[in-house]
Amino acid sequence: MSILFIILYIIFGFIALVLIIGLFTKKGYAISRSIVINRPVDEVFYYLRHIKNQDYFSKWVMTDPNMKKTFIGTDGTLGFIYAWEGNKKAGMGEQEITGIEENKSLDIEVRFKKPFEATANTPFVTEAITANETRVTWGASSGMKYPMNIFLLIGIEKNLEKDIDISLGNLKRILESK
Repeated sequence: MSILFIILYIIFGFIALVLIIGLFTKKGYAISRSIVINRPVDEVFYYLRHIKNQDYFSKWVMTDPNMKKTFIGTDGTLGFIYAWEGNKKAGMGEQEITGIEENKSLDIEVRFKKPFEATANTPFVTEAITANETRVTWGASSGMKYPMNIFLLIGIEKNLEKDIDISLGNLKRILESK
């Protein structure tokens, strides 16, 4: 019986330690990744501003090929909403175009509903390097309330960066093959 109490004390001690660490851990993240695409900025931006095109390059959308999708508004315009409901990996949520600066930036707010509720800003910034080269920067930022901010300790930012890099690589392949 005393071994059981020792095990329980260790488990509760570990949980308490993690929760205490969470009090002093940052409460959000902001990352961005970039790639150069050998296409003019207007072509790249036009493709990006149509959120439905993420079906072809976003690693996250590709996690569930049978995902149920709902669209509200006109794709590529301010206020367009792309909602999804998928498997456990894809979850459920929606993304909305909240700002457009032609050939420069596309602001998107992502609202996750499942497996947890959260809101993130995921802007795309395009920059003409030459007449036929465009730098695309995809960012992601969000706040995480305690105790959910504990997940920042296990490398959520690195995983997001990896997934964005994969998605940007897909985007580059698609646009450069046109």
